Amino acid sequence: MKALRPAFIVATLLLAGCASSGQQHSESSWWNPLDWSWSTLWPGNWFGASLTVTEQGVGGITGATPLQESAINNGLNGDYRLRQGMRGEQGGVVTFWQALDDNDVKLTFSGKDTVSRIEVTDAKIASADGTRIGDAFSEHYQKAFGHCQAASGEGAAAVLCQAPNSQHVSYLYQGKWAGPEGLIPPDDVLKNWQVSKIIWQR
Repeated sequence: MKALRPAFIVATLLLAGCASSGQQHSESSWWNPLDWSWSTLWPGNWFGASLTVTEQGVGGITGATPLQESAINNGLNGDYRLRQGMRGEQGGVVTFWQALDDNDVKLTFSGKDTVSRIEVTDAKIASADGTRIGDAFSEHYQKAFGHCQAASGEGAAAVLCQAPNSQHVSYLYQGKWAGPEGLIPPDDVLKNWQVSKIIWQR
C-alpha cells in the first residue's frame, strides 16, 4: 500500500495540471472534479451543432433575414458554399440562393427582399420534431385527409403535408404510384413514401 501512495500523488498532480491548463487558477488551488466541465468529453460537443428547422426558420435564418449572400452565409455558420440563381415564376423572375455541399444542393432560399421560403434536402438537418429526409409517411400520419394535398412540379408523384402542430413547416413526401396525376394516393400506398424535402414557409 505504501508503494501506491506516491503513484497516487503523482497521478493527482498530473490531473490537476491537465485540468487547469487554459484556465486561470491560483498556484495553490487543487483540482476539483466538480469545477471541471465534463461536458467537453461528450463526442457531440466535438463538432458544430447541426441546423434545425423550427417555426422561426432554419438555423439563424428567419423571415427577417435579407435574401443576400452574407446574411445567409452567417445564418448557416459558413458551413455551405452559396450560389445565386434565377427562375421564371408567374410571368416574372424570381431570385434564389442555394447552399451546396460537394456540389449537391442542400438548401434553397427564396423570397423578395427577405427570405420567405426555405427548402431543405440535407439529411443532416432535422425539423424540431426530429423528422429528417428519408423518414416514412407512417412515422407521422395514419392518413392523408386533413393533413396533405397533392403537390405538382416535383418531377415525381408527391404530396405536401403540414407538419403536426406547425404553421410554417411542411414535409414533401414522394414515392411510387401509378394513379392519376394530381390525386393523393391511398393511405396504404402513402405509408411507405419518404420525406424528400422539409419546407419552411413564412
